[in-house]
Amino acid sequence: MSEPLPEPAGILLVDKPQGITSHDVVDKIRRLYGTRRVGHAGTLDPMATGLLIILVGKATKASQYLMSQEKEYIGQATLGTTTDSQDADGEITETKPVPEISEQQIKDVLKSMLGDQHQTPPMHSAKKVGGKKLYELARKGIEIEREPRFIRINLFNLEGWSSPNIQFRVQCTKGTYVRTLAFDIGHKLGPGAHLSMLRRTSSGNLHVDKAYTLMQLGAMSKQQLIDCLVPVHEAVPSIALG
Repeated sequence: MSEPLPEPAGILLVDKPQGITSHDVVDKIRRLYGTRRVGHAGTLDPMATGLLIILVGKATKASQYLMSQEKEYIGQATLGTTTDSQDADGEITETKPVPEISEQQIKDVLKSMLGDQHQTPPMHSAKKVGGKKLYELARKGIEIEREPRFIRINLFNLEGWSSPNIQFRVQCTKGTYVRTLAFDIGHKLGPGAHLSMLRRTSSGNLHVDKAYTLMQLGAMSKQQLIDCLVPVHEAVPSIALG
């Protein structure tokens, strides 16, 4: 009688497509690897793409460490339109004409947003208050006080400007809502804005260049799937695992 195969364990880097939730990706990976013990280290909203760190088997112990790493995103803020969710998935709440704006004005705004600060989580978010997710309350038309959280913006660069769209690159601490940064850009420049594109490119030393698409993973054999897993010790110091 053959020995049962050991449970797969390791870190899987997935390039999440647009239009599905992070939990959808977790469900897909559970089926591919044949194990329920799968989690992720940092949610991406359905409209966002890019690096989603999936933890398989014993690697789930590394969740807190990997979630705490600095993140990098490329994104786009569209001026002149604000939404209730601060991103393209929300309902439009206001439109304004976009005035003449120079690259230097935008760079000055981005520079003003660098450093340590407090950010209030948007109502349309998965953050829980009193056991309820904020977006569940928002869908009922309920808005409550939210406690601001500490964040740090270490880099905020202008990557392109063609009115009304601002392309940017941002490096920030965990828990930063990039759509709120886009909203704040619009507020500072005048006409308002919403986040119209977001792609996570890295988390700590893990980069989307090394990630697999769901289509690629779905075409792999069991052994190829195992070979895709990054051993935990290669990405996480042993001290972080206790």
